[in-house]
Formats: sequence, structure tokens, C-alpha cells
Amino acid sequence: MAGNSKIAIYGANTLIAIAKFIAAFFTGSSAMLAEGIHSLVDTGNGLLLLLGIKRSKQEPDEMHPFGYGKEVYFWSFVVSILIFALGGGFAIYEGIHALQDPKIIEDPTWNYAVLFAALIFEGTALFLALKAFNKSRAASGNLIKNIVQSKDAATFAVIIEDAAAVIGLSIALIGVFLSQQLQNPYLDGAASVSIGVLLLVVANFLAKESKGLLLGESASPAVIASVEKIMKDHPSVQDWALPQTMHFGPESILLGNRNRSNRLAGIGGC
Repeated sequence: MAGNSKIAIYGANTLIAIAKFIAAFFTGSSAMLAEGIHSLVDTGNGLLLLLGIKRSKQEPDEMHPFGYGKEVYFWSFVVSILIFALGGGFAIYEGIHALQDPKIIEDPTWNYAVLFAALIFEGTALFLALKAFNKSRAASGNLIKNIVQSKDAATFAVIIEDAAAVIGLSIALIGVFLSQQLQNPYLDGAASVSIGVLLLVVANFLAKESKGLLLGESASPAVIASVEKIMKDHPSVQDWALPQTMHFGPESILLGNRNRSNRLAGIGGC
């Protein structure tokens, strides 16, 4: 997806966040307020990921001979912190406050209109993100496993955030509906707390994955097997050790290997 298209999506996400805040103001729903914060944090996170992608494309220099590919991993880690502190933390705080001072939602029309519109938008965004991910990856099999093993932090962060947005909106919708139908304001507060817990789980996952990539994860077994095959088939290589690899970005891998050759010759195709 082009950068301009992503900016347009984040702009639309900002408008949805504003609509959620307006709905929360008129209805007093803590779940809607939590979702407003969620959308606002998502927008900021998306812009940070775009910044990381842009900075990662800088050419290598004397200070960074292997390039700036890990910028994406750093900004993904920052995103996880923001989701944890601003998204999850605020949603739980607001939910607890609503549980301590519960208020009946008299007319949830605003909530339903905004939540359904947001579900359509976020569901479409998730579908497009998954479609782009499936198109870019060569491997098949379990989707969740492929997302976890992906070295493209920006891509899996967007997918996880979009999935969390759809789940969060569903929780808010159920909370508002049950709160109004049963005349039980505690359910609205419980929905806000649930959204907060969801965001904490998402933040923990993103932090763990980003940390691993920042520290330096090896290439996938398929890539390592490909390198081993090249070395095994190359006529000049007589003996070699297991290749050591480390990702410096989604498409940048550092390869280290000790081998014995019978003549000076380059190994191509890595």
C-alpha cells in the first residue's frame, strides 16, 4: 500500500476517533471513550510506523555500515509502549471509573452509528492488510504462525492493530447493547476494562516481537537452508560451518560463515 494511501487511511481513522469522542460525550459511554482513545493511539502509531519505514530506507554510511533497517523495529517497539500506556492504561482507568460511578446509557443511537461505521472501516482495513501480507509472503500454511515469524515489524504491527480494533469495537458494541437493554451500567464499564486488557495483550505481543528483532533474530530456516545449499553446491567450497545470520531489516540479512575453499571465488545467489 502506497504511503499516500496509508496517510489517507490514518486521516480517516482520526475522523472516526473524533466521532467516537462525540458519541462518548453525548451518551456518557466509557466503552466509547476507550475506543476513541484506541483509534487516536492507532493513528499516531501508524504515523510512527511510516516514519520508521522512511528512516529505514536511508543509505548505509560510515556510522551505520549495515544501513538503517532496524529503524522499523525500534519504532515498532515505541508503538507497543504507546499502546500499553495510552491505549490499555487509559481504557482500564476509564472503565474502573465507570464501575465506581455507573451511569445508564439513555439513548445509544450515536454509539451504534459510530461503532457500525467503524467496524466496516476497520474490517476492510484488516482484510486489505491480510491480503497484502498473503500476497507478499511466499510461504503458505498457518496464517498466525506466519505473522509471528514475519521479520517485517511494520506489517505485522498493522495487522495486529487492525485485528485488535475489530475485536475492541465488537466488545464496545456488545457492552453498549447489553448495558442499555438490561439497564445495567456496569456492563459498559466492564467493556471498557476488557478493551484495555485487550490492548495490554496486544502491546505485550508487539513489544516481545519487536524486542527480538532489535536484538537480532536469525533468518528463517528456509533462508538458511537455501544458503547451505548454495555453499554445498558451489565447486570452490570444500568445508563450511553452519551459516550465522541476523536481520537488519525485513529484506536485509547479515550473513557470516567460515569455510575452506580450494580457490578464490565468490559465492553468488545468496
